[in-house]
Amino acid sequence: MVKDEQTGTGAVLEAARREKLRKIGELGFDPWGQRFDNHLAVAKIRDKESEITVDETANDSSGPKVRAAGRIILQRKKGKLIFLDIWDWSGRIQVLIGASQVGEKNWELAQLFDLGDIVGIDGELMRTRAGELSIAAQELTFLSKSLETPPDKFHGLTDPDLRSRMRYLDLVHTEGVLDRMLQRTKIVQSVRNTLAGEGFVEIEGPTLHTVAGGAAARPFATHHNALDIPLVMRIALELHLKRLLVGGMERVYELGRVYRNEGIDQRHNPEFTMLEVYQSYGDYRSMMDLTEKIILDALKAAGNQCKITWNETEIDFTPPFARKTYDELIKEYTGIDPNNADAVTGYARSLNLDVAGRHPDVVKNEVFEEKVEGNLLNPTFVTDYPASICPLTKRKRENPAIAERFELFVQGMELANAYTELNDPDLQEQLFSKQLAGQKAEDSMARMDKDFIRALRHGMPPAGGLGIGIDRLCMLLTNTASIREVILFPLLRPEN
Repeated sequence: MVKDEQTGTGAVLEAARREKLRKIGELGFDPWGQRFDNHLAVAKIRDKESEITVDETANDSSGPKVRAAGRIILQRKKGKLIFLDIWDWSGRIQVLIGASQVGEKNWELAQLFDLGDIVGIDGELMRTRAGELSIAAQELTFLSKSLETPPDKFHGLTDPDLRSRMRYLDLVHTEGVLDRMLQRTKIVQSVRNTLAGEGFVEIEGPTLHTVAGGAAARPFATHHNALDIPLVMRIALELHLKRLLVGGMERVYELGRVYRNEGIDQRHNPEFTMLEVYQSYGDYRSMMDLTEKIILDALKAAGNQCKITWNETEIDFTPPFARKTYDELIKEYTGIDPNNADAVTGYARSLNLDVAGRHPDVVKNEVFEEKVEGNLLNPTFVTDYPASICPLTKRKRENPAIAERFELFVQGMELANAYTELNDPDLQEQLFSKQLAGQKAEDSMARMDKDFIRALRHGMPPAGGLGIGIDRLCMLLTNTASIREVILFPLLRPEN
C-alpha cells in the first residue's frame, strides 16, 4: 500500500486517501475521531516495560494493559500481521495488529490506515522475539485521517523555507525539532520562575503605540479606523513599563512580542520575543547580577551545565561573566585611543566606513561593531557606552559623557542590554529631541513621547532596566545557529 502511494501523483494519492476516508465511514467509524480519554504518553508506556512478566516453563509472557494515541509514521504488512510505529510528542512505539487478535471489523479498519493517520490503540505491552517493546493491539480507534502524503521517510523535509512554512510537518518528521521547541518552553518558564523568585510581577502592555519609543528601530505602521489615528506596532516594551515604576510597581517585567520593520537573517526576525525588566532603586549593576541569574537558571532548565557547545564552539557561562568597558575593548582590538576623535575617524576610514558629517560617537560605535563585537565569544558585559548614543540612560555623575549602560555579548551576538534608567524629565525631553548627525532615522530614539515625559515629571524612582532577546537566548542554549529554528512560525514570503 505504501509503496503504491509513493509512485503516484499528488492527485491520485489524495483520491486514494479520500476513498479510504469514505470506507472508514461506511464501517461505522468516525474518520475525524472523538474524545479519547485515559491514554498514556508513549514515554510513560515505555516506563511500564518492567511490568512485563515471563513464564519460562510455559514459554509465555504477559504485560500490562495500555492505551496509546499517536500518528502513524511507519507501516508494514506481513500476512495476517500489520506492524505500525506510532509517534506522539514523548516518543514512538511499535504496534502489532493481528487479524485474530483485533477481530474482523478492526482488521478491516486497519487495512485503511495510511501514514500520517492518527489512531488510538488499546492492547497489551509486550516484547517481540527480537526484543522490541511493542503494543499487541486488541482494539483500534480511528482518531483523524490524513489526506496528504507525508514526506519521504528517508529524506524528510530538507528545504529550510519549506520546513519553516510547514512547521506542523517539521515537528513530526525532522529529528530534534520538537525537542528544541519544547526546550524553548522550559527556558521561557525558567525566566518567569527566576523573576517571580526575585519578587518581580509580570504585566501585559499595549502592542499598539502612538509613538515608536524605547528603541532605535523602524516600526510597522497601521491605522485605527474608529479613532482615525495612525498607530505603530511596538518596537520595545520599555516606556510603558517605566510608567508603572512611577505608579509604584517596584519590580515589573513583560515577556512579549515586539515588531521591527527590518531585515531578516540568521539573528533577526521582524517579530521576536523580548524580556524587559525594571527594578526600582536598582541600577545597571543590579541588572548584571539579575542577568547572570536568569541565564544560569535557564541553562539548568535546558539540561545544560555552565559549559555548552554552540556551533562547534565551547561557551563558558561559569560566573561571574567578564566585565569590560566599551573604551578598553576598542583599544584592545584596534590599538587606537578611543577618546581621540581624529584617531577614531582615521581608523574608521581605513575600514571604509562612512565618516563624512557624522557625529564622532556614531563613527566610534561603528568601529566597535566592526572590530570588537565579533571577538566577544564567552559572555562579556560591555559597560560604559558614550552617553550621546544612549538617550534613555542615566549618565555617570563623575563623567556625564559616559552612560551607565551594559550590553551582554556571547559569540559576537548581543544578548542583553541594560541601563541605569534616566529619570530626569527635563533631560529626557531634551534628549528625545536630539538627532545625532549622520544617524539614520531608524537608528535614532529622537521620538517624543509626551505622556512618558509627563509621567517622569510625577517622579520615577532611580531604577535599573534590562532587556534580553529570548529567541537569541534559546539559540545559544539549544545549539541552534539560526533564529528561524527557535521560532515556531518565522516570517516568510507568501508562498505564491
